[in-house]
Amino acid sequence: MANSSSGMYVKDECVLKFLELKAKRNHRFIVFKIDDQTQQVVVEKLGGPQETYEDFTNSLPPKECRYAVFDYDFITHENCQKSKIFFVAWSPDGARVRSKMLYASSKDKFKRQLDGIQSELQATDPSEMSLDIIKSRAV
Repeated sequence: MANSSSGMYVKDECVLKFLELKAKRNHRFIVFKIDDQTQQVVVEKLGGPQETYEDFTNSLPPKECRYAVFDYDFITHENCQKSKIFFVAWSPDGARVRSKMLYASSKDKFKRQLDGIQSELQATDPSEMSLDIIKSRAV
């Protein structure tokens, strides 16, 4: 699918893996990257259902931008088991300016293709997407 604002394409695999995360819950997280050669958003890493939030944050490169989704399980104040799907726009301070601009201009179109996102975080360093922030936004 073309992303008309930036010329970016999204591989079908990205949407299919997201649907698996949402419906089948066979992934805890997905990290997406924009492939420089093909100018397409592709799946970079799939986190299995047993992986933790720490595994997720460790999957994000310290000096490169990425998109990611994380399926956060929690228990409500009423003692109900729930989950919430977070979209993370990772744009670390050390990333190249051109990369930051490309990810920023493509984000909304890409995110719209992932039907079922319940919350969004934009982070430039790990403290902006700590587990405490995720917990506070989940409730």
